[in-house]
Amino acid sequence: MWLQLSLITSKEQAPLIEALFENMGALSVTLGDAGDEPILEPGLNETPLWPSTQITALFEGDSNPDNLRSCINQSLNSDVSRQLKIERLEDQAWERAWLADFHPMQFGQRLWVCPTGQSPESNNAIIMELDPGLAFGTGTHPTTALCLKWLDSINLENQTIIDFGCGSGILAVAALLLGAERAIATDHDPQALQATLDNAKKNHVDSRLEIKEPCQMPAIQVDILLANILAGTLIQLEPLLASHVKPGGRIILSGILTAQADEVSQAFNRHFKMQPPIIQDEWVALEGTRIC
Repeated sequence: MWLQLSLITSKEQAPLIEALFENMGALSVTLGDAGDEPILEPGLNETPLWPSTQITALFEGDSNPDNLRSCINQSLNSDVSRQLKIERLEDQAWERAWLADFHPMQFGQRLWVCPTGQSPESNNAIIMELDPGLAFGTGTHPTTALCLKWLDSINLENQTIIDFGCGSGILAVAALLLGAERAIATDHDPQALQATLDNAKKNHVDSRLEIKEPCQMPAIQVDILLANILAGTLIQLEPLLASHVKPGGRIILSGILTAQADEVSQAFNRHFKMQPPIIQDEWVALEGTRIC
């Protein structure tokens, strides 16, 4: 049993309340968007807060809610009873709770991403087993879905690919299941590299997959490079990404909002013949062919 406290406040007061919860003995404190005003791409080394910020703190289950409420009121010199939400949470296997809303999903004609133990009734299905985890990427976000649909639409036989910023490794594993000969996955996050290796083993494609930290990437040019990261980062990395694509090879860029598509496409025009954006919701994927 856990006791969860939630309070909505301004971004100016959020750091004070965060510190207050920590001093009160909170086991964890989480800050989130309370007003549907997402901050999709903050600047380098910036950690901006939302104008309306929800702060959620988790306490031991035997904590006294009246004492916690009183401590908050005294510390803030204000009665926050109307804004403060207190609820008890039953302990459970949280890593499995994700699966309650995670079901088999189809991308293109053949590719399915399924939780472990679930599979679609389809004779020609290519099934990737994948469970939600700490590393980003299950196919539920449009940026990932756009890349998966694109992979399903092409012939990957004898192709070598790079999954740059691999997250869970979903794109690399999908490419290998769809027929790619070899994949290299890279990410700055050690958890992402471990998740990618685990997912490759689960889907029996790890013998054709290489895991590399960015600083360990070989000077190699491949047939296809996929990068599902943020628009600003893609623009900064254009020379590096281009160096890994052979002449005539293709690059797939995602993690891009529709309003950012022109800027990203222009940045890659130097080395690639860029195609019109592929759009899903407010997100796009960009395909380019290496020309020089």
